[in-house]
Order: sequence, then C-alpha cells, then structure tokens
Amino acid sequence: MLGGKQVRVLHFPGRMEAEQGGKNSMEYADVAPIMGRLWSPLAAVTSHWQGRDNVQIAVAIAAASIVPERPRVVVQLYKTNLSHDMVLSSGAFALNFLRPDQLDLIGDFGLVSGRERDKLAGVGTKAGSSGSHLLTDCFGYLDCRVINAMDGGDMTCFLADVLDGKTLAQGDPLWWRDARRELPREWLDRWEAKQSSEITTSRATMGKIGHTPWQPK
Repeated sequence: MLGGKQVRVLHFPGRMEAEQGGKNSMEYADVAPIMGRLWSPLAAVTSHWQGRDNVQIAVAIAAASIVPERPRVVVQLYKTNLSHDMVLSSGAFALNFLRPDQLDLIGDFGLVSGRERDKLAGVGTKAGSSGSHLLTDCFGYLDCRVINAMDGGDMTCFLADVLDGKTLAQGDPLWWRDARRELPREWLDRWEAKQSSEITTSRATMGKIGHTPWQPK
C-alpha cells in the first residue's frame, strides 16, 4: 500500500529476490514498488566499433542535464553484453526509443546476442554523427557521445552529451510494464531465463568495482 492505495508491483523482466546478509537486512519487497518505477521507456541502444554494428534493449536511462542547450543522458549497460564493450571502446551510442506497436523489436534486439548475428540486418537505419545507427522508424532517437563513465562492477554507467535527436511519433513510447502484457508467453519465459542468468552473474561481480578514472576517446 502507498498513500492508502493498492499498488501493483512492477518488476523489470526477471525474478527479483530479497537479499539478506552483511549490513543489508532489507527485504526487497519493501522497496519493490519504488524500484520498479525507476526504469525508463524501452530503447534500442545502437553502437558502432571497427566496422561492426550492434543493438540491445535497455531500460536504465535517465536525463542528466537541466540546461536546455546542453542535454545529457546517463545509460547503464551490463558488462556481459556486446554493446557494453563497443560503447566503452567507441565512446558513442544512440538511443532509439520504441513505439508501443514495435513489440517485435524486443525479440529481435533483446533475445538474441550480437555475437551470434547482425541484429540490425534488414532494419531501416541511417548513420548518426557519432557513428552509431539511428532507427528511421521509432518513437524518437538521441545520438550520444560519452563524456564520462563509472564502473559499477557488473555494469558501467555512461554519461553522454546528446549530439542530435528527434521525436518521430506522437503519444507515448513503449514501457516494459505495457510490453510484458502483450508479449508472447514464450518470449517472456526466454527473457526471464536470460535475466535469471544475468542476475547470478551480477551477484558475483557487482562488488568488483574499479576506481580508475575513465579516459575520453
């Protein structure tokens, strides 16, 4: 209950478990209604490095500037993803926010690894000034250049300047809470299995944080 109202807990895909031990005896269920609301709309994160292109789905994105003429974003990418290494190496990425009618791209971009195939093959794109591909058919895009990065152990938080961007559709972008109600059960099962494996990896690595300052490209 929040403010006397019944609230439905919204989780990011995958089963979250309460952690106990050490200094943290908090039950995850106590904060789940808050944490589940901190995810962003779904974005296809595109990257380019040494002649290779990739794309992945991300929901850990936030605005990071209050200055209108200098927009910035923060994006969280996990180290197990190919996109992480490409963004770290190139210092650039693009955020392509999906429309509610683009559920199929979740399967194309989120359930297959770029190590297995070219996930952008056959997708309409154009080159952005950062070198990353911009989807020509989506809710809107932001082309970004990394200006700093923070190691989170299992992931990296990238702070980036927005070089270019455009809103291409009206209405709202696609959110996970809405997508999961429409996705096939098979896709949800595959996503949860993928998330379960990644959570196991994160538990083992999230404490291994490097503190070497990030160097710009």
